[in-house]
Amino acid sequence: MEASTVKIVWAVGTALLFYTTALLLLSPVQAALVGVVTLLVVLWTNEGLPLGVVSLLPIVLFPALHILPTKATTVNYAHPIIYLFLGGFMLAIAVEKSGLHIWIARKMLGIFPATGRGIIISLALTSGVMSSILSNTTTALLLMTIALFLSDDPRLKMRFTLAIAYGASIGGILTPIGTPPNLILLGVMEEHGMAMIPFVQWMWMVAPLALVMVIIISLVLALGIRDVRLELPEVEKPLTPEQKKVLALLGGLVVLLLVNAPIRPWWEGLGMSEPVILLSAGLLLFAPPFNLLVWQEDKAKIPYRIMFLFGAGFAIAKAFSETGLAGRVAEYLVDYSYLAPLYLMLIVAALITFTTEITSNTALISIMLPVIYAVTQQTGLDATLFMMVATICSSYAFMLPIATPPNAIAMSSGVIPIRTMALYGLLFNLVGIILIVLIAYLFWRPVLGVVG
Repeated sequence: MEASTVKIVWAVGTALLFYTTALLLLSPVQAALVGVVTLLVVLWTNEGLPLGVVSLLPIVLFPALHILPTKATTVNYAHPIIYLFLGGFMLAIAVEKSGLHIWIARKMLGIFPATGRGIIISLALTSGVMSSILSNTTTALLLMTIALFLSDDPRLKMRFTLAIAYGASIGGILTPIGTPPNLILLGVMEEHGMAMIPFVQWMWMVAPLALVMVIIISLVLALGIRDVRLELPEVEKPLTPEQKKVLALLGGLVVLLLVNAPIRPWWEGLGMSEPVILLSAGLLLFAPPFNLLVWQEDKAKIPYRIMFLFGAGFAIAKAFSETGLAGRVAEYLVDYSYLAPLYLMLIVAALITFTTEITSNTALISIMLPVIYAVTQQTGLDATLFMMVATICSSYAFMLPIATPPNAIAMSSGVIPIRTMALYGLLFNLVGIILIVLIAYLFWRPVLGVVG
């Protein structure tokens, strides 16, 4: 029997086992959703079928199993964030095509040691800082081309790419505007009349967590390659006209994204859609005065499979909501509300972190924050503390490409086996859960004035 056949049989068998078990606790439709998600996760992980093929399976399976109608499923494959990806990929192609990434890489190597560990730390730090003010998706897209250029060694490419992806997720928590779940938390707090967390206070509360996580992932990714040296030509050539055009477009894009971002209560932003901004920048590359991309030549470089992957993630999130499975998960959470706050916090952190692996963190946190708020009101726990733990955990999912946009972008590079991402990700998930809970319990509680 061929290896791919064995992998598919294994995936179907595992899905049927989870479906049968879920029938004991859930409705038939909810159990079917559990089975389909299990099938998708196993096939994504063991690569029994191509990534893009697996990502399109919800369009077939959801209607067939009465989980979601066809239209309600397919609409998720045209989600606005997918067009943000499309624009970002176009920019990344232009950076590589013009050779601008070589110039940027030289500048970076001039600041940090040109060793495996030095570059990993520099990529993770750069990605983390950028994603605190830009979206983690945009950051990962802009930096990924540089990571792939720095070395021809597949080992180094893989680790550099993961450093950018994980750094973007880690740094996205540094400011309230760094990632959508942070903004959703502030929206829920405002809706319930809770005291808002000031911008500066948010930053110094989460900075220790982000710094420690960046150090840990950098040291782990550098194991075995820390002393490997990278060499780039030292001759500094002037920028070509094409490189200057791309650099000018990127500079204008960063400025527009910064001005567009709200910094409440001081600045409401421009209110422009970030996907529209990114897609517009990408499309400009085909038109005068840029004329850098040619559709017939460059369309094949766009990783459509990653766009399908996120369509699958949004479809799963929709199914969790429509079938009521998200509500059932919340009910089980209430059953543990008798536990000590530290243990309940640990359960919330683990639940959010690992659930985010199979669905959109934005969709998940939209569903779970109102639930967590209700649980804290019933039990007398501090709502701000528990909701903040959940929000940060939704960004700290490192195992699967579907978990966060940076993970998906890293997978689009083609240098990371899903199994490798899953193994590193599992370790960093566990480290993240422990660190978030410890920092929340020992540091955030006194800062927020939580007693008991």
